[in-house]
Amino acid sequence: MKAIRATAAVMIVSLAGCTSGPGAPDTAKQLKQLTESREATERFMRESDKSPIPPGKRDVLLPLKYFDPDLSYSTIAQLDLSAPGSRPAADMPTSTGKTMRYERVGFLRFTLKGEELSLGAFVPEGTERISELFVPFADATSGQDTYPAGRYLNIEPRSTGLYQIDFNYAYNPYCAYNKEYECPYPPPTNRLKIPIRAGEKVPAS
Repeated sequence: MKAIRATAAVMIVSLAGCTSGPGAPDTAKQLKQLTESREATERFMRESDKSPIPPGKRDVLLPLKYFDPDLSYSTIAQLDLSAPGSRPAADMPTSTGKTMRYERVGFLRFTLKGEELSLGAFVPEGTERISELFVPFADATSGQDTYPAGRYLNIEPRSTGLYQIDFNYAYNPYCAYNKEYECPYPPPTNRLKIPIRAGEKVPAS
């Protein structure tokens, strides 16, 4: 089973209504949307029959653990596309010992905490119409405050090439809760050397 959370409630919040890229963020609105997203995710994990958490473990693994909201981990990213008509293939090892095949759409380049950073943005192999970009990543908190195998972001594409990337929405792969799920690991290009103290923490044990 795949381990990518692809519900609207957990997608990165994009600022709509602008034709030249994201405008100035509305801080109160961002925090409200983040709170609502986390509440929706909590309900899904506890109540849905599609929850990756087995019913017998929900009282142990829930509520989910997060860093406090921190909008300094929300920034604008420029998507540098791969060569026209070419998406380099990427075979990502998974938690089951197999591989999942993706295509790299390009690199998201951004500045965070004074650091110039980039992350590869992917879609499953054979994707024709891109509805979201899959951005797996690891960072200096991986294996300490956050899940050792890394975390994920889902980002809606924008025709402008400018994106709002918000690590407050970083979430754990489903294999963090249930080993029956198959989780792709972040490739070397997506391993950040700085700590990302935002988003979901390692699950309770």
